[in-house]
This record gives sequence, C-alpha cells and structure tokens, in this order.
Amino acid sequence: MKLKNFNLTFGEQLFKAFSDESRVRIVHLLYRNKEMCVSDLEQVLDFTQAKTSRHVLYLKNAGLLGYKKMDQWVYYYLKDEFTEIVGQLLGYMSKDAVLQNDYETYRVLYSNRELAVNKLHQDRHRMNAFRLRGTE
Repeated sequence: MKLKNFNLTFGEQLFKAFSDESRVRIVHLLYRNKEMCVSDLEQVLDFTQAKTSRHVLYLKNAGLLGYKKMDQWVYYYLKDEFTEIVGQLLGYMSKDAVLQNDYETYRVLYSNRELAVNKLHQDRHRMNAFRLRGTE
C-alpha cells in the first residue's frame, strides 16, 4: 500500500520526525536495511539504549514504524506505506557523510556477525531450507 496523500497532522508528525538528526539516521538505517532492533541501532549509531529507544518510540508513535517480536528481540521496520515518501526525502541526503558512514558501519558489523539481525536472517535461511527439504 502506498501513501497517496496525508493530512496536516500526519505531515507535521513526518516533518517533526525528520527535524532531528538522530531520528533521520535511524529512519535511514531502517530504510536501507528493512528491519533492525534497538540493540543493533545502538551499536551502529553509538547511541545509548535510552536515546535509541526514545527516538524509536517517537517514530513508532508518529506512525512511521511497525514492529514484530522474534524470540527476545523486537525488530522495527518502516511501514510500507511510507517507504516511497521517506525514500524521496532520504534521496536528497544520499551524499551525506554521516548517513554514508552509518551504513558502512552497519555493513562492517553485519559482516562480522556482531548484530542481532544476523539471527533473524539465519532463522529465515534455516526455515527456507527446512521447507525445501519438506517438499522433496
């Protein structure tokens, strides 16, 4: 589902969300990586747990983020209806050094298996392998 229009209240929430550098950095990482948990965001951004949680809660309450629980982890993601407009806004910032550095940090930590999101991907891989074996 794409967002075709929105009211003034939502517009205000969206632009307030983008008015803080920390929230923009979080939204950027979620946009690029599809889903992340607070501990991964903390590690990549070098924020405290309290700061990260406060900004994620703000974005969730603004209606931009959804979440799902998996074992002890809560993974946050950008809701589908907002990916187009967020992508457009982030497109204007694509050359920003801070955002590029955040993404590079994510890639390094992910490749070193230091992020909880690895567990999510490993579980998905195992489930897909299990399903394939079940169809043989």
